[in-house]
Amino acid sequence: MPENPHDFSGNIERFSGFAGIYDKYRPEPPSVIGSLLTRLAQATFPELVVDLGSGTGLSTRYWADKARAVIGVEPTADMRREAESQTSATNVTYRDGFSHQTGLPDRCADIVTCSQSLHWMEPQTTFQEAQRILRPGGVFAAFDYDWPPTTDSWEANDAYTHCIKRVYDFERSARPAKALKEWDKSQHVTRMKASGCFRYVTEVVAHHNDRGNAERLVGILLSQGGVMTLLKNGVTEEQVGIDVFRSAVHRFLGSELKPWHWSSRIRFGIV
Repeated sequence: MPENPHDFSGNIERFSGFAGIYDKYRPEPPSVIGSLLTRLAQATFPELVVDLGSGTGLSTRYWADKARAVIGVEPTADMRREAESQTSATNVTYRDGFSHQTGLPDRCADIVTCSQSLHWMEPQTTFQEAQRILRPGGVFAAFDYDWPPTTDSWEANDAYTHCIKRVYDFERSARPAKALKEWDKSQHVTRMKASGCFRYVTEVVAHHNDRGNAERLVGILLSQGGVMTLLKNGVTEEQVGIDVFRSAVHRFLGSELKPWHWSSRIRFGIV
């Protein structure tokens, strides 16, 4: 039987069961996103922003004071429940749906975003859906952080890099029960340009200051779908080196909150 290109059950399973950790430790969008995208869309106060793959709402409620209405579209039920519990703004709502099938009307949005999520979406149909729901001149933007954030300890950063590599190596050898659908982030711009959905496509890099400590960096590691997939399936922290990583970052970073630095790659297209 041919593979269903829109069967994302493996992706949904990957991001189920740790919404609280995700929401607590993941970064918010870079502060420049709002001003950049509203200027590009020529909408000082957008009527509607749609956030695809909205997860726990970090990237959705960011827009609460920057747009008249905001809709987060998310297929993972417990991520959506977490988003609803964390959101108090009355102009922010969430709906069950996919990036290629939002159920929203034509030309309803000024801005459509994908925060740390486009690589989990079928590209062409996502671009077509964004084109459909954006009004002419509207902006589609996908942004992804470089991992890990830059802390004041290169040893802590190095420990993160080594641990996440071990996790991914272990995951590849274990092979998940349900196949994942994932696309290379580095090809986002190429695919956007080839899609025929945008009049103009480019990429910019933004920087975002944050604060963190050892607990936060461990939490960020535990918020990764690959890590939680292994732990949910009975792999121990010792098997993938999380115990060693935790010990190292507590030694190098400690408990005091200190400045961090994130870099975010923003790929945007104008319809």
